[in-house]
Amino acid sequence: MKPFLILQLRPEPEASDSEFAAFLKKGELSEDQVHRIRLDQEDIPQNLDLDCFSGIIVGGGPGCVSDPLEKKSETEARIEQAVLGAMPKIIEHDIPFLGCCYGIGVLAHHLGATVSKEKYGEEVGTAECSVTNEGRNDPLLSDVPENFGAFVGHKEAVQELPKGCTHLLSSPTCPFQMIRYKENIYATQFHPEADGAEFEARIHIYKHRGYFPPEDADRLIKLCRSADVHAPEAILRNFVNRYADVT
Repeated sequence: MKPFLILQLRPEPEASDSEFAAFLKKGELSEDQVHRIRLDQEDIPQNLDLDCFSGIIVGGGPGCVSDPLEKKSETEARIEQAVLGAMPKIIEHDIPFLGCCYGIGVLAHHLGATVSKEKYGEEVGTAECSVTNEGRNDPLLSDVPENFGAFVGHKEAVQELPKGCTHLLSSPTCPFQMIRYKENIYATQFHPEADGAEFEARIHIYKHRGYFPPEDADRLIKLCRSADVHAPEAILRNFVNRYADVT
């Protein structure tokens, strides 16, 4: 099988390693079936042939594409530049792509849509997602319930459907929870790889990064522990199963 390329945008080693393990577990992938690049440590090699991969998975991160450059750290700016630099070829060749959380901002920004903190930010917790009419026929939503909970936590959001995109999932708090561009380029606002334990770990790591008042950490951990969130991981598995290239 051609490996899947996993691009990670988290500069915190504990968060990056935990997210990577979650992608493997929930995507039912082994380490020898993926090629991992932590963009805080290395750039995407200029000679890397994206056609050599079954697909590309982009993780989340604490950065915001809508923040002005002067508010970004040197590392955050370099990470963002690297992932945005890969988008033209992905878009041109319709390379299978699944962008998670930060990934929807990257895709929408590249397509010229507004990504901002004006509306639709969601505090750490769960969002009640609903499949749209267009989403009912999408293969990545096969066997996914019409309504389900998903873990979220983001300061910025897509403000309008990017031109040319199909709207697949919505929620009352953030209308654009999942979109598709062309046939194979997907992005979610929620975290399809995350379960309660994973989100508890992120609450500890990002306690002082402005996602929530630090004194709310215990309450949010209790919420995550009690949440019944399982459906989103099926989207990640469907992506892997659909695009795994064994030729």
